[in-house]
This record gives sequence, structure tokens and C-alpha cells, in this order.
Amino acid sequence: MSNDDDNILIRLKEGDKRALTILYNNYWKPLYISSFNLLKDKEVCEDIIQDVFIEIWNKRSNIQIKVSLKSYLYACVRYKVFAEFRKSKDLPIALYEGLNNRFQYASPETKMMHEELKKQVSLVVESLPKKCKMVFKLSRIEQLSHKEIAEQLNVSTKTIENHITKALKILRLSLGNVMSIELILSFFPSLLN
Repeated sequence: MSNDDDNILIRLKEGDKRALTILYNNYWKPLYISSFNLLKDKEVCEDIIQDVFIEIWNKRSNIQIKVSLKSYLYACVRYKVFAEFRKSKDLPIALYEGLNNRFQYASPETKMMHEELKKQVSLVVESLPKKCKMVFKLSRIEQLSHKEIAEQLNVSTKTIENHITKALKILRLSLGNVMSIELILSFFPSLLN
């Protein structure tokens, strides 16, 4: 993270409301635009952005961000947008089609966020222990079942499950608690390609 991001986070953790205001002023508009490009609902998007900043303020003393602050914020918004899609039965089916591509390239900000997230996920995956990394890539990129991986590596399926669990835990911790592992995994092949 940049020094400015570090400074803002330190000030947030100390309870400095001005740091939250700076964060909000710097990011609310691009975050709003990226969510609006998908949901096309002004009020819902405003609520999403407000919720993200409220959650950051409420969790400020425990917040741990391993990626850039900008990527973290976009990931939080992205998670909430997808949560909105999951819970809303009124959204037209057409909105679901090509959702990942539309989110990634809806605006320069979302494209930049996707690239940053892609870089961070790749760094975390590459830092995994050798066997764990191999198992995780076979599972998530090659789309092999646990049984197929176990047979290929001549180990038990329980060993494969343990490696996957370890990799997911490391990803979750490295990318922050607000960042949903479900969200990461739903786009995993595109994030590693």
C-alpha cells in the first residue's frame, strides 16, 4: 500500500473521522459508478457505498488490509453488488449474463481494480507452499476433482482437502476479512489468467 493509504489506515484505527472523510471523498464516486454500471439502481448503489464506509469505520480497529486500499474498497463494493444480485428476485435475467466481464470492464476504475486484484491473488497463490500451490492450481485452474488430484499425486483425498483448506485460509487472511472468499473463487480462473 502507498504511504497515503498507510497514513489513512493508521488515522482510521486511531478513530480520526477526518481520515474517513478523506477516504470517502477520494473513493465514493468511482465506487458508485462501478456499482451503478452493474445494478442501474441509484438508491441501491448509494446504500452499498454507504454500507462499505460504515463497515470500514465500525471495523477500523481490527481492519487488516494486505492489498491496496483502493483494491480493498472495490472488492467490498463488488461483494455487495453480487450479494444484491443473489438476494434480488426482481432483477432482470439479462443483468446476470456476462456479469463478470461487465464488472471488470464497466469503467477504467473497475478494470484497474480487477487488474490489481488479479495481481494480488497471483502473488498470494505463488507464495503458497509448493504442494499446496500445486493442489490449489489443479483444483481451481484445471478444475480437477479432489479425487482426480489425489490419484494424480498419489495421495489421499483428505490430504488434498487439507491443502485446499490451507490455501483458502491463506487467501482469506491475505486479502482481508471483508473480501469474500466466495467472490474470489467465483472468478478464480479469470484472476489467474
